[in-house]
Amino acid sequence: MKNFKINHRESSGLDVLDLHGELDAHTASQLEESLKLLINSNKSNIIVNCSELDYIASAGLGVFMAYIEDVRSSGGDIKLTNMNERVYNVFDLLGFPTLYDILEDEQDAVERFSNEN
Repeated sequence: MKNFKINHRESSGLDVLDLHGELDAHTASQLEESLKLLINSNKSNIIVNCSELDYIASAGLGVFMAYIEDVRSSGGDIKLTNMNERVYNVFDLLGFPTLYDILEDEQDAVERFSNEN
């Protein structure tokens, strides 16, 4: 099993989670805790940078589904960026592009948030 790691940082006043490694049933709880922490801190404009995400399983997708309504009900959103083709194909297969903004890079997400506010 590859390691999974999340780095939290701020960029342009937004919270960015950088995902590294494989997001599966064993590691999904780490993403869940990171999203809960942001939501409980009233931070609801979240960018998830997937540039170093190698793999995502259904458990990882489920975490995004579980928290998107909480984030949106507080006026924010989760925007996903920098996916490699393999990870994007999993999101696409399950219809995530109709539910989430999946953007080319982090700057696109910053601009999208800026245009929405």
